[in-house]
Amino acid sequence: MNNFLDFMEKRFVPVAARIGGQRHLVAIRDGFVAIMPLILAGSTAVLLKNTIFQWIAPLGILIPICDQVWWGTLAIMTLLVVFSTAYSLAKSYNVNSLAAGLIAVGSYFATLPQAHGDAGWGYIHWGYLQATGLFTGLIVALIATEIFVKLIKRDLTIKMPEEVPPAVGRAFAAVIPGMITIFTFGIVFLIIDKLGGVSLYDVIYEGIQKPLQGFSQGVGSAMVMAMLINLFWFFGLHGANILDPIMNALYLPALTDNAAAIEAGLAAPNVITRVFFDTYVHLGGSGATIGLIIAIFIAAKKRKEYREVAKLSTPSGIFQINEPMMFGLPIVLNPILFIPFIITPGILTLIGYIGTATGFAPPTYVAIPWTTPPVVGAFLATGATSASWRAAVLAAINLVISVLIYLPFIKLADRQSRKTKITNQ
Repeated sequence: MNNFLDFMEKRFVPVAARIGGQRHLVAIRDGFVAIMPLILAGSTAVLLKNTIFQWIAPLGILIPICDQVWWGTLAIMTLLVVFSTAYSLAKSYNVNSLAAGLIAVGSYFATLPQAHGDAGWGYIHWGYLQATGLFTGLIVALIATEIFVKLIKRDLTIKMPEEVPPAVGRAFAAVIPGMITIFTFGIVFLIIDKLGGVSLYDVIYEGIQKPLQGFSQGVGSAMVMAMLINLFWFFGLHGANILDPIMNALYLPALTDNAAAIEAGLAAPNVITRVFFDTYVHLGGSGATIGLIIAIFIAAKKRKEYREVAKLSTPSGIFQINEPMMFGLPIVLNPILFIPFIITPGILTLIGYIGTATGFAPPTYVAIPWTTPPVVGAFLATGATSASWRAAVLAAINLVISVLIYLPFIKLADRQSRKTKITNQ
């Protein structure tokens, strides 16, 4: 085990640290974080519309409010992410971040067709703006911002006199770089259009995003993703933050597709969504550490330090925050806990997938806060319907399984502590 840890610290950790600090991935992560209030508002609207406002007839008059909130949040998620990601990336370069965000949005629109079907000129299909456009939107946001930044850095700007207010000066400085950036994407649209394509979105969606989403819906890839998050965490790196850009790009569209299908009275097409992991896998945080806490209370008789850390970590663990366990126990670089910490999310992903795919539990389609307590989160994420109790049961089963996986290793740690004390005596 020591040789393995030495190898991973030498080879894996430096690479993972570079990935975690990569400028573009950080920008994507921060971009999604910035729009989280809007995502939660839209998801709450969907939840209320399909539960309370349906169950209580007089409240049905409020459903149009929910529709408009959804229209102003989830229905335009791609636009929100394009702006926030470009803003974050430009900020990391210390250039005009507001201008970069606006130019990225303009660039994205420049790649879209100005008509849809028989609707005529000026009608853009909302599918280009919702979460299904995220992949294309992120690519445009990153490229547009890089072009803008490079032109700014090369001083290809209009300089105003010092007497001009700073805000005006910054706006004029962005004129030439902004024009060149947006014209670039206009040219891209023309090339694709002349080659017989519809738009950049359609090319990327059919050629890249759709195959990747199909791959991401496989239980094997989901298990690998869940375990990889914990592998980063084991070496002291924030696995969730590192992989959030990938997770959001792949699994948020699946969540919104499910929500749209449910809204239309159809069956949800996806088993695995972004919320699926928080609902069935990350119970108490990455590694299902609420299960570890319970296992410590059951089996740790001699490891008093384990019990004390578990006591202190319980309140935060209930709300899916597990840093006290990660660094207080610690789990990081703890050879005894390496195996259960890595395999538990994979097993829970498999069970959650089977439970959903077989129809025992309804699919997840509501974006709930990741801090929602286990079991309760499963009930809410599946719409809080009459069938959602089965999702809660499935989450409870996963919680029990996580405890059972951790138990033998906690007993082993307890036994080692006892042997150490005897030896010291």
